[in-house]
Amino acid sequence: MNSPSKAPLFVSSDFNGFLGLLVDNLSVMAFLATALIGIFGFPADLVYTRMFPGTTLGVLLGNLAYFFMARRLAKRSGSTETTAMPLGVDAPTSIGMALLVLGPAFLSYKQSGMDEHAAAIATWQLGMAALVVMGVFKTVLSFFGPLVQRHVPRAGLLGSIAGIALVLMGFLPLLEIMKVPVVGFAGLGVVLYALVARGHMPWNLPGVLVAFVIGLLLYEVLGPLGWLGHGYQPMAAWQWRFALPWPTLQWMHGLPLTVPYLPLILPFGLLMVVGGINVTESARAAGDDYNTRDILLVEALATLIAGCCGGVAQTTPYIGQPAYRAMGARTGYVLITGVVVGLGGVFGYLSNLVEILPLAVLAPILVFVAVSITTQAFVATPVRYAPAVVFSFFPAIADMLAIKLGDPTYVAHAHFTELYNDTSHGISELAVINVLGNGFIITAMIWASFVVAMIDGKPRRAAWIVLLGGALTLFGVIHSVVPTGSLYLPWLLDPASRSVALQFAAAYGVLALVLMALSLRPGPASVAKPQ
Repeated sequence: MNSPSKAPLFVSSDFNGFLGLLVDNLSVMAFLATALIGIFGFPADLVYTRMFPGTTLGVLLGNLAYFFMARRLAKRSGSTETTAMPLGVDAPTSIGMALLVLGPAFLSYKQSGMDEHAAAIATWQLGMAALVVMGVFKTVLSFFGPLVQRHVPRAGLLGSIAGIALVLMGFLPLLEIMKVPVVGFAGLGVVLYALVARGHMPWNLPGVLVAFVIGLLLYEVLGPLGWLGHGYQPMAAWQWRFALPWPTLQWMHGLPLTVPYLPLILPFGLLMVVGGINVTESARAAGDDYNTRDILLVEALATLIAGCCGGVAQTTPYIGQPAYRAMGARTGYVLITGVVVGLGGVFGYLSNLVEILPLAVLAPILVFVAVSITTQAFVATPVRYAPAVVFSFFPAIADMLAIKLGDPTYVAHAHFTELYNDTSHGISELAVINVLGNGFIITAMIWASFVVAMIDGKPRRAAWIVLLGGALTLFGVIHSVVPTGSLYLPWLLDPASRSVALQFAAAYGVLALVLMALSLRPGPASVAKPQ
């Protein structure tokens, strides 16, 4: 066996990890482009030659840093099975940036009298500036990551990302698969056979590659025959787009434009810090003990550099590290992915892949990653905490529903506003979904943590955790009553919104009082027996 210091840079299973991480990044970039170009009419050339190169530069630099961190960890720990932390473009906040910041800003600039080109440039500058703000914010917060990790139970850390995996990384891609079921379901079956059931692939080919090839062949053979209905779209023509992500000060022009969006931009950065803490704990549970501060700092700096070079979507350490470890990927897969994605933004082949490859072919690997992460949340925590893990899933489910219902292609904005503000039977169901989903990662951590405290027979500790949730609710850090999820000062809200915010905060306060009262009862608190 090779010594860790002389372990090969690449192993054959790194190809599985590379395809998985590449597909993950492609999927997010495809949604970003589809939302901006398809929904809001943003100029495609600006997306592909300005936004993509800077965004992918962050992916390149972050993965290079994680590659060297993994090699260092392998040498220090003496392990030949160290798996690098994957990094890529973040899905939830990229969706949020496209639908809640960049798209609406572009439309508002055009409505204010700007021509389309000027409005597009202003929107791009806003996106860059938003990334710089988030990068600086995350750099500061990265030094507090280990403190959070010490005080939040593993069920809270893993449960919150399992909820993301289940509904955002699992269910949403599953919808794309079933839009073209003949293609997508076959690919998904192969992925599950190879990576879950550990089935043998012909000629020892990587399972992800086999699934990709089968899906693409089915799409290209059956589609022209009309067997896929409207699910088939002929491939777009290949176009070479060369654009270097040079550092630019244009983001400074966008700084004043970020002010109205800061209540939304800052929570995006905060969610990535919390998510980074959670994925580091996930990697630790899988066997790779990375330094939390270093993981967060690398990601923050990658976001900052991407913003300075034209990027508009922040990077994040992906929650799939244990899944890539299960694939057999080690350290080389992040190096390959970083180079392929980074150069793809420069030479334009990434934008071509986004235009050409159907999501039904790309999505099966995302479903596998979602299954692996959700499974880990239960395997890596004691069985008695399973209810806390399950309870932490609900805010993520609400966020997924809010994303779908808030999409103007699903529900017209006027109708959404009407349903949201309908108080004829108390708080409207749509408002509850939206409020429950806003700040869902932090909400999930709080919910799982207070349930863990109760299971451990510590109702007083649970009460203090619930009180913290109430305080965060007052200012919209969680349960923001603003549909976009922004922060606020409660006394500046309109009366109807303030009433909802106070009701949610009061709910936490009342529960805290009940738990405090229960903690005063005589005799030792009962504790669930370990199983």
